[in-house]
Amino acid sequence: MRNESKVVAITGASSGIGEETARRLAGDGHRLLLGARRTDRLDALTREINEAAGTAAFQRLDVTDAADVRAFVAAARERYGRVDVMVNNAGVMPLSPLDALKVDEWDRTIDVNVRGVLHGIAAALPVMRAQGGGHFVNVASVGAYEVSPTAAVYCATKFAVRAISEGLRQESDGSVRVTLVSPGVTESELAEGISDPAAREAMKAYRAVALPASAIAGAIAYAVAQPAGVDVNEIVVRPAASAQ
Repeated sequence: MRNESKVVAITGASSGIGEETARRLAGDGHRLLLGARRTDRLDALTREINEAAGTAAFQRLDVTDAADVRAFVAAARERYGRVDVMVNNAGVMPLSPLDALKVDEWDRTIDVNVRGVLHGIAAALPVMRAQGGGHFVNVASVGAYEVSPTAAVYCATKFAVRAISEGLRQESDGSVRVTLVSPGVTESELAEGISDPAAREAMKAYRAVALPASAIAGAIAYAVAQPAGVDVNEIVVRPAASAQ
């Protein structure tokens, strides 16, 4: 049996967790708007979902641009009439030791991982308030709970996503639900953005045991499927064979 159909907007939907979340939620009967910068991948994923009797559309999205995120949420509302769930998934992970002084990468990480989530909240929260309810699913990391060498800035951004999510939950009257999903090591393209040679090599060992992205999609689907009076606040998902 399919769940009640909801309108779901997903950022960072062109690969990894976002892509698998789109497949899972479409399979559960939800109507999707997918956003990312790589529109060729979004187009292929959207066609795949629609050919499998799902409902999806896509729009190019840069989460670091507040106006772009507003337009993305407005497009979901225009197409489907409402926005029930905003999945703030887009993220980057260019790890390096602080003394490498990769300031441009620090700035990019903050822009995508923190400002991107804030832009998603700023765009979708007024819509959810106006329609009487909604649900934010913010994708963080186990890095929201611990810090490791080369990951100080990345972990700081994920600590921030955790804090923002908890603040939003506390400010809600219950009509807007907030879920923080924190994956452990998961198969994705995030490590491909590591330019520091030592950090890139260390990440190969760190990622030796990894979850499939579909496992995180399942956690997101679980939270989305709960009835209106149930707010799943935090889900941490790690590989069973790893402490990370």
